[in-house]
Amino acid sequence: MCGIVGAIAERNIVPILIEGLRRLEYRGYDSAGVAVVDDTGKLGLCRTTGKVAELADKLSGSPLKGRVGVAHTRWATHGGVTENNAHPHVSGERVAVIHNGIIENFQSIKDELVAKGYERQSETDTEVAAHLLHDYLQQGHDLLGAMQQAVKLFQGAFALLAIDAESPDRIVVSRVA
Repeated sequence: MCGIVGAIAERNIVPILIEGLRRLEYRGYDSAGVAVVDDTGKLGLCRTTGKVAELADKLSGSPLKGRVGVAHTRWATHGGVTENNAHPHVSGERVAVIHNGIIENFQSIKDELVAKGYERQSETDTEVAAHLLHDYLQQGHDLLGAMQQAVKLFQGAFALLAIDAESPDRIVVSRVA
């Protein structure tokens, strides 16, 4: 089962996110990742297959720093165990999304997004959420409004966490059971 963590702090959030993932390791997973908005307003991403310790090692070689971020451990349901399929998923170097559950109608939404010019970078249903949120942000919605619009389209049971590089002081969360 996947694990999701999100946090906002007055200091670098990455150690907090890694500790959160370590506390969720008992749930089992095949890959892990973290995304943060740094102090310059850029989205930073690090993902790996394997254990949280491998993610921490990778981060020690290429550190990320930020005060808002999300992290995820994944069991593959859509697509194989690859770094491209690991969460978080990013769209437009602006929005990062992590997701538990299944978006049952992801293929039809993915087809519409590809027709709009979004490029497929993974085999996951989660990538659809990142691109759809980005599309709504481009239309003028804020992150909360984008999430509200996106969730109306999704079928299934899921939880989503999203961050936006242009709103570095907020995480938006949605759960549909």
